[in-house]
Amino acid sequence: MKKTKMLKKNYEFKSVLNRGKRYSGKYITIFIKRNHKNINFLGIAISSKLGKAVQRNYVKRMIRETYRKIEKNLKTGYDIVFIWKKQQELEQACYAYVESDVKKIVKKAELFLEEKDEKNINFFD
Repeated sequence: MKKTKMLKKNYEFKSVLNRGKRYSGKYITIFIKRNHKNINFLGIAISSKLGKAVQRNYVKRMIRETYRKIEKNLKTGYDIVFIWKKQQELEQACYAYVESDVKKIVKKAELFLEEKDEKNINFFD
């Protein structure tokens, strides 16, 4: 079952941007706020000054696909907003760059589920 819904209303975005914690990468900034629910809410924002709709939607699809791939490994109960940095041009957007940037930021924000290190498991206890 999918454990993410989209943020759609302006006040939902503002709430996360004002009260959330910010984590930055080279291309993307992520704002994260706890929502005390059993589901994540995802929002993606790209300024219309950066490019035309086709380019902006392409970047949104790349971010959404990257999120979809890592979704099952994320903790639940968060509102997450991805913002494309204004200093980076949309023409520089490449799926590999976006994917690595999102993964680094999410790891920095400690949103990945705890993974047991197989080397530290003791079978003789």
